[in-house]
Amino acid sequence: DVQLQASGGGLVQAGGSLRLSCAASGFTFDGGAIGWLRQAPGKEREGVSCISVSDGSTYYADSVKGRFTISSDNAKNTVYLQMNGLKPEDAAVYYCAADLGRRVGLCLEYDYWGQGTQVTVSS
Repeated sequence: DVQLQASGGGLVQAGGSLRLSCAASGFTFDGGAIGWLRQAPGKEREGVSCISVSDGSTYYADSVKGRFTISSDNAKNTVYLQMNGLKPEDAAVYYCAADLGRRVGLCLEYDYWGQGTQVTVSS
């Protein structure tokens, strides 16, 4: 049973920080990628960041570059998203998703999704 569990969301003041965690079970981090995506009310779901679990290469949306950092602990099957300098526009439900590496290219489509964790940023 493949499962992804996103956690670490909460309420933070603008300029503050949060660290989100994505714990995976049912598969090991020996290939593919884990992505973070977010969706705010009335907005399209947006890819935020993604990391290859095999070589550690990363992707960031332009809107979060320099503020967010994605990392992985492959032994723990966990991926983190460190979010610094949070802005009100970062408020959204954040989802983690797994790309198992079955297709050409990574972080374009995902095979499994978690339930998401709410991030609220007060101004």
